[in-house]
Amino acid sequence: MSRLPGKVAVVTGGARGQGAAAARRFVAEGASVVIGDLLADEGKQLAAELGEAAWFQPLDVGDEASWAELATVVQERFGGLDVLVNNAGILHFGALEETSLADYERVVRVNQVGTFLGMRTAVPLMRARGGGSIVNVSSVEGIGGMAMLTAYSATKFAIRGMTKVAAMELGRDGIRVNSVHPGMIDTPMISSALGGVDIDLSPGGQRVAAGRVGTPDDVANLVLFLASDESAYCTGAEFVVDGGATATHSLAGPAHDPRRG
Repeated sequence: MSRLPGKVAVVTGGARGQGAAAARRFVAEGASVVIGDLLADEGKQLAAELGEAAWFQPLDVGDEASWAELATVVQERFGGLDVLVNNAGILHFGALEETSLADYERVVRVNQVGTFLGMRTAVPLMRARGGGSIVNVSSVEGIGGMAMLTAYSATKFAIRGMTKVAAMELGRDGIRVNSVHPGMIDTPMISSALGGVDIDLSPGGQRVAAGRVGTPDDVANLVLFLASDESAYCTGAEFVVDGGATATHSLAGPAHDPRRG
């Protein structure tokens, strides 16, 4: 049985990576999906792959007018909105003292302002449908900090906080708001932040309990649960999908198994 029958969803940053994985899962589970992204070629290709249930809409998440255009498309084409996945995000590496204001503001505009505008846009559309689910994609860097990620961590902590406030305000409207906190996931984001350099993530995967790097599908499975009515009593909460990265702390070394010498 489908888990999202008749639902209408918007997935930001939906052209590739985690967003594309979520869009595919949603369509497979009976939803119609609007893929919002600035990557037009990849977004259109994905929408064509998914068929009539998908639509690509150019979206600059940090721009109010762009969100207004998306809202009009969602209403006119699909009749409303049930699910919003605020997935769009960018990464910037840099020591605190070497991070320019322009770089900091660029990350805030996409990650933090984009999430704010997305939620604000979704509320009247969802309220008209009698409720809905907003899934804000944060990060394990929204739970604990990491060196060289001042701007990124700041925005991911902000998303965590905004999620809780929105959940408190919107619960009586039947709108649930939760945050998802991925760990190291095999997407193009890290490579893009480093100028397109190919990065071997496998050493990082060996440091977590699961012993591997996560996949976009790992995140999509959790996002699907939060989008569906299966999570009807979940709101204002943090859901981690990190292979066990947050199960420990910086003083813990590799687990020693005496059977292995």
